[in-house]
Amino acid sequence: MPAEIEDTYAEAFRSIYGEILITARDRRRVDDALHACTGNASSTILCDCEAGIDRYVGPGGDETFVTPDGRPGAIVQFHLPRFKKEREKLLERSMLVRISQNVLTTPTAACFNLLDSDPYFKLGRKISFFGDGYQFRDERFGRNVWVIPILGGEFILDRRFGFSDGLMGGNIWFMGESVDAALDACERAIEEVWKTPGCIAPFPGGLVNCGSKAGSRYSFSIASTYENFCPTLRETLGDASRVPAGVNSILEIVINGRDLATIERATQAAVRASVDTPGLVRISAGNYGGRLGKNFIYLRPRDDG
Repeated sequence: MPAEIEDTYAEAFRSIYGEILITARDRRRVDDALHACTGNASSTILCDCEAGIDRYVGPGGDETFVTPDGRPGAIVQFHLPRFKKEREKLLERSMLVRISQNVLTTPTAACFNLLDSDPYFKLGRKISFFGDGYQFRDERFGRNVWVIPILGGEFILDRRFGFSDGLMGGNIWFMGESVDAALDACERAIEEVWKTPGCIAPFPGGLVNCGSKAGSRYSFSIASTYENFCPTLRETLGDASRVPAGVNSILEIVINGRDLATIERATQAAVRASVDTPGLVRISAGNYGGRLGKNFIYLRPRDDG
């Protein structure tokens, strides 16, 4: 029997984001750069940004996307909430650190910008100073780039990196009879999110083990466990518990992306893929009644009524 799809919505909030393309000699090196530059970037509660892979492109990936150098690649997004003070400065810093420390250091890697904007970040110039005066500007693959001499040969990256408005905080909750059922549903769903161009799922493996609420009883913490949805607290909380009968594990997927339509497509594809998972009781989502963001991602298409 299919799980219940609750008639509700996730509440996304505005972000600014950068988008880059990493290429390398082979998929293994792409993955090395990808895993490093998206590390410790699950949640801006304490991370400097939220980062993740959009999709693999070029040979062995989405081959409709031709990479500048013809090599295997991956598209990566970096998001920051728009309500952050000095958000542009913070995003530039996050991208500077992650490209220079994680992409530059990966053998055979190169890095290209995918967003045109004005203003833009002069990340190519800043990272080029690693060349200690031996760096130079050039045209490669029809693009204006910096070339940095390195022990492995040359590191090539675009001169300018743009940024744009995006969305953060789309989410889906999978309520299972067991942790295995919830996890199986998540694994079916995340495959569909990854197939949707233009979005990322920034948490480990795309999945969230500990959905949070804003605030805490401790003054030093800005977020804490969402106790009303903790299955092991059902008896402790009594009527305050919001865990449905028969549910013993709730796991989540969080989706960031370029726009509302993209996150909607990913969400509804994920719901369709997971609804028949054995042991899945309900599919739901977290929202705050519009207090966090004004972009609603419905679990059911609007024309469903």
